[in-house]
Amino acid sequence: MSDRPQSSRPGRRGVLRGALATSAALALPAVGGAAAPAFALSGRPKAGWGVQAGDVGAHSGLVWVRSDRPARMVVETSATESFKNLTRWRGPLIGPDTDFTGTTRLRGLPPGEQIHYRVRLADPDDPRRTGEPVEGTFRTASVSRRDGVRFLWSGDIAGQGWGINPDRGGYRVYEDMRALDPDFFLCSGDNIYADGPILPSVTLPDGRVWRNVTTEEKSKVAETLDEFRGAFRYNLLDENLRRFNAQIPTITQWDDHEVHNNWYPGQILTDERYTEKNVDVLSARSLRAFSEYFPISTLPPGDSEGRVYRVLRQGPLLDVFVLDMRTYRNANSPGRQTEDATGILGAEQLAWLKRELSRSRAVWKVIASDMPLGLVVPDGTNFEAVAQGDPGAPLGRELQLAELLRHIKHERITGTLWLTTDVHYTSAQHYEPSNAAFKDFEPFWEFVSGPLAAGGFKALKLDGTLGPRQVFIKAPDRNNTSPAETPPYFGEVEIDGGSGELTVRLRQEGGDVLFAQTLQPGRVGQ
Repeated sequence: MSDRPQSSRPGRRGVLRGALATSAALALPAVGGAAAPAFALSGRPKAGWGVQAGDVGAHSGLVWVRSDRPARMVVETSATESFKNLTRWRGPLIGPDTDFTGTTRLRGLPPGEQIHYRVRLADPDDPRRTGEPVEGTFRTASVSRRDGVRFLWSGDIAGQGWGINPDRGGYRVYEDMRALDPDFFLCSGDNIYADGPILPSVTLPDGRVWRNVTTEEKSKVAETLDEFRGAFRYNLLDENLRRFNAQIPTITQWDDHEVHNNWYPGQILTDERYTEKNVDVLSARSLRAFSEYFPISTLPPGDSEGRVYRVLRQGPLLDVFVLDMRTYRNANSPGRQTEDATGILGAEQLAWLKRELSRSRAVWKVIASDMPLGLVVPDGTNFEAVAQGDPGAPLGRELQLAELLRHIKHERITGTLWLTTDVHYTSAQHYEPSNAAFKDFEPFWEFVSGPLAAGGFKALKLDGTLGPRQVFIKAPDRNNTSPAETPPYFGEVEIDGGSGELTVRLRQEGGDVLFAQTLQPGRVGQ
C-alpha cells in the first residue's frame, strides 16, 4: 500500500449527493481462464474488475483495483467529475504476490465532501503507457453533526449454490441499494461461500431452473490460495456489484463462510470434500485473499498486525465497531461452561471493545456483529453463536456478552445498537432486563438483515437469558429457498443531524420498507 500524493491540491466541491462517476461500459471480466493474468499481454493494463473504496473516514480512505497484468497503480482525486484540479497518488506496484490487486490509502481529504477518483494502471517499464482510467466516487464523513449519517447493511452473498443468475439480471439488489445513495455500506460477513460450489443450474421445487454464471474456482470448495482468490473474485463478475462498488464505500467484516461453515480455530474438518482438513491452514489462506480483495485499513499491506476488528469513526454522530467473532473464539460446544474467558471474541478483543466503547464520544455506537446474540444457532448438538437455548443465567459464551453488557451499563455508555446478518432472514429484537434471567444491563436493540444473494432460512428460536422480545420477523417457512422465492433483504440506518434520532428500516429487494423503528439518542444501552 502506498499513500504518497504527488501534488498538494485536493479539490473541493459543492454538494453533489447521488453523483455516480464510474464507467458504465465496464466489460464483464473474462470467466473461467482469468484466474491469473497473463504476462505476455499486448496493449495497456486494464482494470476490468472495477474499483472500490473502503474504510472511509473524515480525512482518509482506501481505494482498490485489480489489474490484468503487472502494473503501477495511480489514483487521481478531485472535487469535480471533470478532474480539472486533481491530486495524484502514487500507489503500489501490482503483481502476482497479491493476485494483481492493489490498494492505495488517501490521506488529508476534506471532510463531508464528495470525492471523485479515478484509477490508472501504468506499465511498470514505461509509466507513459497507461490503461483507460476507471472512475469512482465516495463521500468522506462529515465533522458537522447537522449533516446526519445514512448507511446500509447486509451480508451473505453467493451462498447455498445461488450465484449470479443472468436471467434475473444478476445481483440486482445492489442496484436497489445504490439508488438509495447511502454514505457507506456495512457488509457484515459471509462475503463468499468458500465451502459452497456454484453449479451451472439448479432446479427449483416448482420446476423452474435457476441458472448460474460459473467459474473453475467456484466449481469446488476452496482449499488453495488461488481457489480462495477465485471465490472472492466471483462476485465481481456481477455488473450491479461493480457499479455499486464504484459509488458506495464499504466497511467489510468476515464470518464463517469465508472459510467453512461454522469454523473455529484449531478445528480439523471431517468434510469429505476437503483434502486439506486443518481449518487454521484454510483460514490463513482465506484471510490473505480477503485482505487482497477488500480495502480494509487493519489488514496487510496497510497493517502488518492483520486484524479484522476495528472501529471506523464517521463523525460526531456515529462510530462503527466491527467485530471478529471467528478468529479468537473457542470451539463450538453445548455452551454450558460456568467460566469462559475466551468466549466468542477472545479476551484481547473484548478488552479492546470495552475500552473503545468507553472512549467513544459519538452519539451512536453501532456494534457490527457477524453473529446474532439471542438467536439460537445450532451446530449439530453444539451451538455456533452466543446463545445456547438455556433461558437461565449466562453460561458458555453468554458469560462474555453479559460482561460486556454490564460494562456498558456501569460505564453509562449511551447509544449502542447491534446489527447483524448470518441467519438468512430479517428481524428486530428488543432485549429487556425485566424479562431476562440476567438483569444487570440496560435495554438495547438488535436488528438482523440478509441475505443479499443466498438461500433463505426458517426463523430460529430465541434464548431467554437476556430477555429478547421479537418485534418483527420475516422468514421463509422452509430452508434454503432461492432468491427467486424469498427476496434478498438489507437494512438502512439513518441518523438525523438535528434531533440525533436514529431510524432503522428493514428493506427487501425492490426497496420496500418492511419495518421501521426510531430510537432516541442519549440513553444508556438504548
